[in-house]
Amino acid sequence: MTDTLPDSSLETRNRIASIRIDDASIARGNSNIEHEREVAIFDILDGNSFALEGIDQGPYRLEIAIADDRLVLSAFPEGGDQAAAVHTLTMTPLKRLIKDYFMVLDSYYQAIRSGQPSRIEAIDVGRRGLHDEGSRLLQERLTGKITLDFDTARRLFTLISALHWKG
Repeated sequence: MTDTLPDSSLETRNRIASIRIDDASIARGNSNIEHEREVAIFDILDGNSFALEGIDQGPYRLEIAIADDRLVLSAFPEGGDQAAAVHTLTMTPLKRLIKDYFMVLDSYYQAIRSGQPSRIEAIDVGRRGLHDEGSRLLQERLTGKITLDFDTARRLFTLISALHWKG
């Protein structure tokens, strides 16, 4: 008899069930960034694929922090107090993308206020391109540590960007 789980059980286990963000990592003051962070968390929890390489203790509670210019992702089994894995990544490769992403995002919000549909659409194409690039880079940086589907990587990139924004 094999101890393999049906696909539905793996889907239930290979996911993030909750997210906690380190209070010291949260930049406050910009309602657009607050909104981006809240939407990213909601979207991640609504549907995600998250598996720790070589570890099967999910679903997970993901704790996220920015410490010493590093991203710290701590994954805990849901309901557990000991981390199943802690991964620390330097933010350096993501910094340029995050900076560009927020410049474009600022232009996007300004265009929305001015109500110019053609400008909004053009800026949104650029925003999505940067977002996709950041998502692929995040997946690449987590290779061998954490497996994410593209949609989860996109939402996580949004959340990381919102945390890293310093105003």
